[in-house]
Amino acid sequence: MISIDTKRLHLRNVLQNDVDVIFDYRNNEICARYQRGQVKDYDGIVSLIERRRNDEISIDFPCMIAVALKDTNEMIGEIVVMPKDHTFSLGYTFSYKYHRQGYAFEALTVLHEYLHKMAPEWEFISFTECQNIASIELLKKLGYKDLGYVPSMDSQAFGKWTTLVTEGTPNKEIVSAMLEAERIAKNPNVKGYHDVDELFADLDK
Repeated sequence: MISIDTKRLHLRNVLQNDVDVIFDYRNNEICARYQRGQVKDYDGIVSLIERRRNDEISIDFPCMIAVALKDTNEMIGEIVVMPKDHTFSLGYTFSYKYHRQGYAFEALTVLHEYLHKMAPEWEFISFTECQNIASIELLKKLGYKDLGYVPSMDSQAFGKWTTLVTEGTPNKEIVSAMLEAERIAKNPNVKGYHDVDELFADLDK
């Protein structure tokens, strides 16, 4: 069970009554602009929630986290955590209705602290499109360092929380994650997982 609180927010498991909220923001142009391959149809979201509703935060399996207002339990966004090779990769989408209110920073700050305490030796990496200035600024505010452009993904890579990332030079785990991303993107026989929903679906098979 996922349960983490901040001053204004409650991070929890996704629930079936979240489907209307997820459907709304995933089909909104502002939210969808920089999201690749997310499930957007109503039945697909219902199925996704059913698969992810019992997720737990761990170093062994990916999870989907709902970010909700503490006072009402209304879902306002989602965070995906993907652990692999001593590296956490995080992705997030927040409803357009709640942009520019500090909710993403508040939720991600407490989640980073939680994950870092769980696995203090692990690296953090996040990919974002170069045009997504808001996401880039958020990552910098969270303490991420720019690791450079990944051409095959057309994305900028950012890393956080390590004594081994100095002066913009990534360590071997992050280099491995970036090279894996490159390999997946270039190899037509390997399925890429920039689409998190497809990753979840394959893991459930």
